Amino acid sequence: MKPSFLIAAPMSGSGKTTVARGLMALLTQKGYRVQPFKCGPDYIDTKFHAAVCGRPSINLDTFMATPEHVRQLFDHYGKGADVRIVEGMMGLFDGYDRDRGSSAEIARVLDIPVVLVVDARSAAYSTAALLSGFLHFRADVRFAGVIYNKVGSERHFQVLQQVCDDLHIECFGYLPKSTALEQGSRYLGLDFSQSTETKQLVELLERNVRWEKLLE
Repeated sequence: MKPSFLIAAPMSGSGKTTVARGLMALLTQKGYRVQPFKCGPDYIDTKFHAAVCGRPSINLDTFMATPEHVRQLFDHYGKGADVRIVEGMMGLFDGYDRDRGSSAEIARVLDIPVVLVVDARSAAYSTAALLSGFLHFRADVRFAGVIYNKVGSERHFQVLQQVCDDLHIECFGYLPKSTALEQGSRYLGLDFSQSTETKQLVELLERNVRWEKLLE
């Protein structure tokens, strides 16, 4: 089966769009055909995806479509791709009715693992409690591992790596704290006119994230 995973986060603003777009751009530059998807009816993040992948990003939404239709979309548009990457929405379990319609439900419907993006700017070992809760909340959600965002230093990352070691979850790496990677927002969502420099983002991901491991 071709590599497929869903990039989610504990809450909005954690950096999942930055990580998703960066990984899509990185893998595309490495020569992989990346098919992007987006949970929910979002029309802004899909523009980011299409810009870096050169392919239209497809919305997957179990509120307006049946699970079977979502699976059909995923299979149809992913046929000619080497990698399928789904960007989640809001927090992993946030849906229109508890977790119904959430990113977690999309992951269950597609039977793909979740890569959790965790904002670590104001925490260190306390992320163990956060991660433990997400990992054990629903047995039917599979986690591939974690990517930390807004990491302050190499020492900070060593503590965060220890968290993953203690919880027996894969740590794929991190993005450092950087004002250049901050994404503005507005009432309709991300401000597309203030897009981050993709080249710098790709360089940081290639340096600090084990992207080859993600493809396993």
